[in-house]
Order: sequence, then structure tokens, then C-alpha cells
Amino acid sequence: MAKQDVLHIRGRMLGGPGEADVTDELWVVGGRITFTRPAAAAATTLTGWVLPGLVDAHCHVGLDAHGAVDRDTAERQALTDRDAGTLLARDAGSPSDTRWIDDRADLPKIIRAGRHIARTRRYIRNYAYEIEPGDLTAYVRQEARRGDGWVKLVGDWIDREAGDLAPCWPRDAVAEAIAAAHQEGARVTAHCFAEDSLADLVLAGIDCVEHATGLTEETIPLFVEHGVAIVPTLVNIATFPRLAAGGEARFPRWADHLRRLHARRHATVRDAYDAGIAVYAGTDAGGGLAHGLIAAEVEELVRAGLPVGAALSAATWDARRWLGREGLTEGAPADLVLYDADPREDVRVLAAPRRIVLRGTIVA
Repeated sequence: MAKQDVLHIRGRMLGGPGEADVTDELWVVGGRITFTRPAAAAATTLTGWVLPGLVDAHCHVGLDAHGAVDRDTAERQALTDRDAGTLLARDAGSPSDTRWIDDRADLPKIIRAGRHIARTRRYIRNYAYEIEPGDLTAYVRQEARRGDGWVKLVGDWIDREAGDLAPCWPRDAVAEAIAAAHQEGARVTAHCFAEDSLADLVLAGIDCVEHATGLTEETIPLFVEHGVAIVPTLVNIATFPRLAAGGEARFPRWADHLRRLHARRHATVRDAYDAGIAVYAGTDAGGGLAHGLIAAEVEELVRAGLPVGAALSAATWDARRWLGREGLTEGAPADLVLYDADPREDVRVLAAPRRIVLRGTIVA
């Protein structure tokens, strides 16, 4: 990796759905985008179809299937995401302290949600703070102050006594906690697979729901009314049949439930999008799932029925706006990905970046 003083990017700087392409060329000076040709200076020229750096809106850097990982592992995770084109990640819960990544110019930017907050013995071991409802508000305030504007709750998980997925929090407790997060300037999201927790979370003021496989014709209008976004993580939901097979001997109701949620996953996302719910791309990498899967997630959104432009926007223009980050605009940090063909014609192009520029430096 070498720092370039000036980059000249030629090709097509793609605009979002319904928008004209930005321009045919731009320059990168001092690590930032400009559309004004700089005074005579040596420049490295790159060509291709250009997107702002991709966004993985649900990505756990610093986490694996067993909990927190060491720095070398977290670095490999971040580099894998970067080389797949993800230059901005919303870390939707991690027990690791990854602040050191902020000092690395060669690694993606991370927007953190602190550590997961779960009900006692109701989540994956070593992942979350496991607490009872009376402590929820205090932990939410704590993680709001530690994170980068987000807090992550576990909204539902298997209840071993019931043998199925069940809500984790009473509505009054979660409403108080979400109000506290908002007072701290943070938004709140929640892991939710099933149906039963969704209405309470929305009415409690939740900002986003991860996975959201339990959306129904009753709760979709509620999400629309309250402006609640979803991050479907379809590449993760694809693992439901394997999970069900592994657990059905002990929890047959849970296994059957997972299979039903999986069977209608694409229809659920399509119905949510058609109703006007904001949908963003996230992979859930870092638990039991590999990193570097953002292109596969965008392809899954298209398979679910989203228009290609909307699926791309879920990982680029709209996702960046949602997270308060710039795209291909004057003065913005030069985070961009170049491709050999137009991904609006075939989203599979995303799987093969030609060049990746991070903060003005060619990194891959």
C-alpha cells in the first residue's frame, strides 16, 4: 500500500436510484474527493465503474463463534471485509475493544454498537452482557456512551422451557431503556428472529431491527408508521435449515419455527420493501459466518425481489446517508470501489472489485 498525492478517477461515478451519475471523472487530493481538476501535478489514473465504499450494516469485527478474538484475528476480519469492498461497517455488537482500528488508515471505518445486551442465559455464550429487565436501562446507557451512536439489544432468543423463540424483554422495560439511549444520543437496534417481540419493540421506540424474519402483514404497517428500518442479513438466514437440523432433537418446535421463517425469508423482505420499510445490507459476519460477504448479501436482496438499484443503494448511497457518512461528494473522504462493469446491470460484479481506494490510498 502506498500513498498517492493525486488520483485521477475516470469512468462512471454512479448515482443512486433515480439519480443521474455524478460525473465521468473526479480527483483525489489529500485523501479527499474533488470534482475540480487540480493544478498541474503528477497523478495516478484509475478507470472503471465507481461506487462509494460499500457498507456492511451488520458486521461483527472482533467476534467469532466463541466470543472475543485477539487483535490479529480482528485485523484479518477487517482486511477481508475491506478487500471485498466494505469500507464502512456498523459493528452490531462485539465484546472486543476494537478502538485501535480507528488509528489504522488501511482498515475500514467502524461504527460501533458496544456489546450485545441480552437476557440471562438467553443468548450465545461469551457474546453479551446477560442481565435482567431491572438492569436494562443502566446497561443501555453504558453501551450508548461506549458506542458510536448505536446500542444493540437481543430482542428474542430460544426460551428453553418453552422450547421455542420467545421475547426477552417486557415492553415497559425496553421502552424505558430505549428512551435512555435516545437521551444519550444513540439509536437502538435489536436482534429479532421471530414474530412476537416486534410490536413491543416498535411501540417502545426501537430504531432498527436486525434479521426481522418474523415480520407479518400485521407488523409491517407498524414498522412503516414508526419509521423502523430493517437489516435482513439474508446470507445468515440461509443457515437456518442447518441450525434447525442440529437442534431439532432437543427443541423440535424451535427447529420447525426456524424452517418456516427461512422458507418465507425472501417474501418477507420483499413485502417489507414494497410497503416502504427502509432495508439495508448487512451480513452478520463474525459470529459463525465468514467476513467479506457483502456482495453475496446484495445479490440475496435482489433474489428477494428488490430492484437492483435499491439493493445496491442498501449497501452504498442510502446506507451511508442512514449512518451519517458521505458518498461521492465534494470534499468527502475518498473511499470508493472501482469495477470492470456496471453493477446496476449485474450485481454479481460486486464480487470482483477492480480497485479499492480507502481515504485516498489504493489498498487493493
